[in-house]
Amino acid sequence: MKIHKLQIYSDNLKEQLRFYRDTLNLKITDNSDDYFEVETGYSTIKFQQKENATAYHIAFHIPDRQHKEALEWVKERVPVLEGNGQEIVDFMAWNAKSLYFYDEDKNIIEFISRESFSKPESALFSEKSVLGISEVGLVTENIQEKFDFLSTNFELEKYDGDFEHFCAVGDDEGLLITINQKLKDWFPTDDKAYKSEFKIEFTHQGKKHSLVFENDQLKAQQ
Repeated sequence: MKIHKLQIYSDNLKEQLRFYRDTLNLKITDNSDDYFEVETGYSTIKFQQKENATAYHIAFHIPDRQHKEALEWVKERVPVLEGNGQEIVDFMAWNAKSLYFYDEDKNIIEFISRESFSKPESALFSEKSVLGISEVGLVTENIQEKFDFLSTNFELEKYDGDFEHFCAVGDDEGLLITINQKLKDWFPTDDKAYKSEFKIEFTHQGKKHSLVFENDQLKAQQ
């Protein structure tokens, strides 16, 4: 599941623009009064203005074994959010290491380094090392329903978890991190998980797909 474009919502657009453009030094590819778009490797994120927007969890791929270099790069720019008392969290079952920080909307942003997923092109880490979107949080009260929709419409599979608390859906390339709002908060901060609406465009098994999540419902778009 390769995520090419993600649209999320913000009621803090100017501060978010400054954060992604000036703090993270990422390329802004489009910008207007009510939205802007950011290039993140092979993926694009569109931040759309919306009153009372709620927070998200979004992860980005970074190169294999560059988590330490990424940590130093991030710490020069923003505070790092610790998980289990560690700045770098080791997900051994996923062969991955992650670090976390907030953007200006208190979205939990994750850099994830997966073993053997992508070799670094440079020994140095920079904004150009961000490879693309790895994960998008999907918050609901019915994980089974959401999984059945994703499996039926897009042939996505369960990657990890269960249908009660937490279920990662997809593969190493891209995941929807589906959690039960009533039973689980966001790692690593225990921030409240909101049913934050989004749209994504992705490819899976050679096919292009568009997916909308709003009002706790998933819809496939042509």
